[in-house]
Amino acid sequence: MADFSHLVIGAGVVGLAVSARLARHRTASVLLVERHNAIGTETSARNSEVIHAGLYYPPDSLKTRLCIRGKHLLYQTAAEAGIAHRKCGKWIIAQNENEHEYLENLHDKAKTLGISTEFIPLSRVKDIEPSVLARSAVLNSPTTGIVSAHELMAYLHGQFESHSGDLALGTAVTRIEYDASRKLYNVRFRTITAASQQHDSDEMELKFENVVNCAGLSAPAVSNLLLPQHRHVMPFYAKGSYFSYGSSKPKTERLIYPCPTGHAGLGTHLTLDLAGRIRFGPNVEWVDSPANLAPSGNQLDQVYEAVIKYLPGVDKSALSADYAGIRPKITGPEHNAFTDFVIQMEQGFPGFVNLLGIESPGLTSSLAIGEYVENLYYKSS
Repeated sequence: MADFSHLVIGAGVVGLAVSARLARHRTASVLLVERHNAIGTETSARNSEVIHAGLYYPPDSLKTRLCIRGKHLLYQTAAEAGIAHRKCGKWIIAQNENEHEYLENLHDKAKTLGISTEFIPLSRVKDIEPSVLARSAVLNSPTTGIVSAHELMAYLHGQFESHSGDLALGTAVTRIEYDASRKLYNVRFRTITAASQQHDSDEMELKFENVVNCAGLSAPAVSNLLLPQHRHVMPFYAKGSYFSYGSSKPKTERLIYPCPTGHAGLGTHLTLDLAGRIRFGPNVEWVDSPANLAPSGNQLDQVYEAVIKYLPGVDKSALSADYAGIRPKITGPEHNAFTDFVIQMEQGFPGFVNLLGIESPGLTSSLAIGEYVENLYYKSS
């Protein structure tokens, strides 16, 4: 007999969304485990808190599908639950003809996907956003916004607990074995003390019918505990530092993005928090460890040079390194092709759902990812 029907590993925003969906089912018993001593302390707490429109990814990708669906669910849920959010919109700025052509293609793709976009005439840019410099074109994305990730996670945690879900903090998974004869997963856990972050010596083992790997930065390591070596995944870590801006001028009413370059990120952009304060980031810095979370203040000059291309009035002395986050990637810096989310029931391991490379737009997509994983198990419409 299983101790629980489902184990969900990782209590970031995606793990919380998955757990909340699964726990709704009458026959389900869900244990959510998190190795840290609080929910959502890694990627979920260290990002731009942007609700993305779904513009940037291939039309047939999971990222596009789940971002668009997740955006709808997120705005709806935030409004109904009183989660702080703002549909502030976003401008994407082109400074030359190549970037202008990129925006034209992005606009055409948005039409096919049913995403609202429009070009702002250059003659009106200074009237709407006096501080913004756009030499070639401006594409407006009115459905882009911002949300309080903390409030969203608190809401999902509450939903999970209201359906009798169990959360174990400070609990690390150390071993996963599949018993094919019983169709059960034997999983070993070890508690981690808050003071030392060291594993206690005692382990416990529980049995589960199903396991969902939502471990974010640790998802490859969790996957590798179970899958054979030839199916192991190597993690890569793209660090992004954010820089706060301690001046009231210049200011904007919306998010401002440059045209992206490559697939590591969307460029060093201007985001707003829910109080209207400006911050810039993230940049991209490949690191060897997800523990490398100190913001890279030595990159301030590089960030400033990127920002003044579209916001020339920025006061460099008002910029300061604020915080950093790590993108949980499964391809490295030499890989320039698009990499999609991996969300799949692993062949040969029935009931084991792997979520790998859940980077941006993971926050926007979180509620849709929960719905998607639920459908893998319950095939609901």
